[in-house]
Amino acid sequence: MSPSAAPNVGAGVELEIGGMTCASCAMRIEKKLNKLDGVVATVNYATEKAKVTVPDGYDPALLIAEVEKTGYTAAMPVAKGKKRDDVGAGDADDADPELLSLRNRLIGAIILTVPVVAMAMIPALQFTYWQWASLALAAPVILWAAWPFHKAAWTNLKHGAATMDTLISMGTSAAFLWSLYALFFGTAGTPGMTHPFEFALAPSDGAANIYLEVGAGVTMFILAGRYFEKRSKKQAGAALRALLELGAKEVAVLRGGVETKIAVEDLAVGDEFIVRPGEKIATDGVVVSGTSAVDASMLTGEAVPVEVAEGDAVTGATANVGGRLVVRATRVGSDTQLAQMAQLVEDAQTGKAEVQRLADRISGVFVPIVIVIAFVALGGWLGAGFPVTAAFTAAVAVLVIACPCALGLATPTALLVGTGRGAQLGVLIKGPEVLESTRKVDTVVLDKTGTVTTGKMSLVDAFVEEGTERTELLRLAGALEEASEHPIAQAIAKGATQEVGALPTPEGFANIEGKGVQGIVDGHAVLVGRESLLAEWSQSLSPELASTKARIESEGKTVVAVGWDGRARGILVVADTVKPTSAEAIAQFKAIGLTPILLTGDNEAVARQIAAAVGIETVIAEVLPKDKVDVVTRLQSEGKVVAMIGDGVNDAPALAQADLGLAMGTGADVAIEASDITLVRGDLRSAVDAIRLSRKTLSTIKTNLFWAFAYNVAAIPVAALGMLNPMLAGAAMALSSVFVVGNSLRLRGFKTVAKQ
Repeated sequence: MSPSAAPNVGAGVELEIGGMTCASCAMRIEKKLNKLDGVVATVNYATEKAKVTVPDGYDPALLIAEVEKTGYTAAMPVAKGKKRDDVGAGDADDADPELLSLRNRLIGAIILTVPVVAMAMIPALQFTYWQWASLALAAPVILWAAWPFHKAAWTNLKHGAATMDTLISMGTSAAFLWSLYALFFGTAGTPGMTHPFEFALAPSDGAANIYLEVGAGVTMFILAGRYFEKRSKKQAGAALRALLELGAKEVAVLRGGVETKIAVEDLAVGDEFIVRPGEKIATDGVVVSGTSAVDASMLTGEAVPVEVAEGDAVTGATANVGGRLVVRATRVGSDTQLAQMAQLVEDAQTGKAEVQRLADRISGVFVPIVIVIAFVALGGWLGAGFPVTAAFTAAVAVLVIACPCALGLATPTALLVGTGRGAQLGVLIKGPEVLESTRKVDTVVLDKTGTVTTGKMSLVDAFVEEGTERTELLRLAGALEEASEHPIAQAIAKGATQEVGALPTPEGFANIEGKGVQGIVDGHAVLVGRESLLAEWSQSLSPELASTKARIESEGKTVVAVGWDGRARGILVVADTVKPTSAEAIAQFKAIGLTPILLTGDNEAVARQIAAAVGIETVIAEVLPKDKVDVVTRLQSEGKVVAMIGDGVNDAPALAQADLGLAMGTGADVAIEASDITLVRGDLRSAVDAIRLSRKTLSTIKTNLFWAFAYNVAAIPVAALGMLNPMLAGAAMALSSVFVVGNSLRLRGFKTVAKQ
C-alpha cells in the first residue's frame, strides 16, 4: 500500500478489518490504534471497519502494520463505485473469502462429525475398530475445521484475554489430546473396546476413555452458529450498495446541441441532460426547460409527486412521471444528495455501539476459573500421592466437561426458532445482536408516510357546487383522469370507479403540462386540474367552495378542480390515508412501555392531524430527509433508547443510527437492508410483535446460556474427583443440549397481537 494511493488522510482514514470473531476483538484493535501518537480510532465489529483520524501526512500503512501486529488483517477499502461493479449477482458467500472458508469448514465438520457422535453414543454401532475410525473422522474436524477458534484463542492468549474462542479451543484440544494418549499409550486402542452404558462414579486412570465426539461435536455446533451470524452481519454493506444502485446508470447529455449517451460517472457540473417521462433523473440539478411531476417517494418517502418547472431544483435518483425535462447538473458524484445519504447510512452503522456477546462475557470469567480448577485438581491428586496418569486424567476431565456443547446451541437454536416463528408472523430478525436492543427500547419513532399511513394517494372527499350531483362529478372527472398516467389522476379514477362503477371512455383527451387534463365525456367538455386551468376557460369556483379548497390545502391535502360545459362544478380531495390498524398498533406500543413519536417531513398541521387520529402525542414535523438521523441522535443523547420504524430511502440513515431499526417490507429495499428487523406485511402491529418476540427470544437465549454453563459447572467437581467416565460426559452434554433445544422450541407457541 503506497502512501500516494491514500485518501486525504488529514480528513480521516477508513480501514477494512478482517479476522475479528467478537466485540472484544474490536476493542483490542481500537485500544492498540489509539496508543499511536495523534491517532483517534473507532472500530466496529458489526461493519468490520475502523474509522481513524490521523495527523496530516500520516502514512496509512503504519495503521495497517499496527493492526497486523495485533493479529488481525487490515486494508484500505475499495472505491464504492468499483466495489459495486465487482460484486456479482451470484452467491453472497462466494464474494467473501472469509465467509466461504467458514461455510466449507462447516460442511466438512457436519459430514465428519455425525458418524463420530453416533458411534460414541450408540454402543450397537461400536464395531471392532470403531475408535480408530472415530479418530480418522474427528482429527480433521478438531484440527482443520476448528482452526479459526484455535487461532483466535492464541491471539487472545498473547493479549491476556479469554473469550468463547478460548473455551472452545481449550476444551476441544484437551479432548483430542487425551483421546490420542488413551489410544496410543492407554488401553482405548485395544480391538473391541466399547463405551458401555455405565453411570457409576468411580476413579479411573482415564487410559480407556476417548472424548473425540466432544471435540468434533462442539466444533460443528459452534461453527454453525458462527457461520449464520457472519452471513447475517455481512448484509450491513448491502444497504450502501442498494442506495448506490438507485441512481440512473446512463444519461442523455446535450453537448454542442447534440444528444449523447454517457455513463452517469462521466457527468460534470454544468452539463445539461434530458430526462424523458419514466426515466430517473441522473443527478442533482436545476430544470432548464420543460414541466413535469417528479416522484421523489424513493428518497423522501412522501407519496405526492412534486410539480416542477423551469428554475426548480430536482434530485438525482427521483423519477420523472410527467413531461420531458432538460436539467442542468449542479452536483455530481459524492456531492449528490443520494451519495450523502449513503454516507449517512455508513456513518450510522459504524458508530452504532455493538453489545458484547453474552457468551464472551461469561467466558471471560468462566475460562480462568476452569483453568484454575484444573490445576488445583492436578496438584491435589499429585499431592495426595496418586499416580501422574490419574492426576492428569482428573485435570483433563475438568477441561473436557467445561467444553461448551450446549453453549454452541444456546444462541443458534433460540434464534432459529424465534426467527422462524417471526417469519410466520411476517417479522424478519437479522441476527442475535439485534435482540439485545429490543429489551432496552423505550421510545419508538415512526415515519408518517408508508408507515402510519398507506403511502399511496387516495380519493378521500368530493365537494360540489349547487345544482351538481356528486356521482356526476365523480363519473365525468374519473373518466377523464383514467386516461392519464399521473399518480393523482389514477387515485381519482380508482376512487370514482369504487363509488360509481364503470366509467365512460373520453374523447379528444389532452394533457396540459403542469396544469391538468381536458377532453369530451358523454358530450360534455370537461376540465380537471389546477384552479388556474379552469380560470383560463373563465370557470371560477364559488366563494364557498374556494374557501373550502383553501382550508383543505392548509391541511396538506391535494385539491383538484373540476368543470364542464362552461362552469366550475366541484373539487376532489386527494390525500394519503391512515392505515386502518395504525391506531391499534400505537395503543399496543404504549401497552408494552414505549413512547411513540411521529417524525415527518410534512407540515405541522398535517402531522398533528395524523398523530391525533392514531393517538400519538409527540410530533416532530417539517424535518428534511437528511436531518432525520439528527433527530434520532438527539433523542439518544437525551438518554432514550430509540426504535425507528420507516420505509423510505430517506429513513435508511435513521434506521441504521437507531438502537433498533424496523423497516416496512412494503418500502424501499435500502430501508429494509439498513434495518435490524423487517416487517413483511407493512402492518404496524407487526412492529409490536417484532419487539415482543425479540424480547422473548433474548430471554430464552439467556436462560439457555445459564443452563448450558450450569450443567458443565455441576459436572466439574465430579471431573476433578476423577470420576468422570465417557458416558457421563456424553450424558451431561446430551442433557444440557436437550434442555437448550426444548427451551428454544417453546418460542413456537408465541402469540401475535396482530390477530386480535
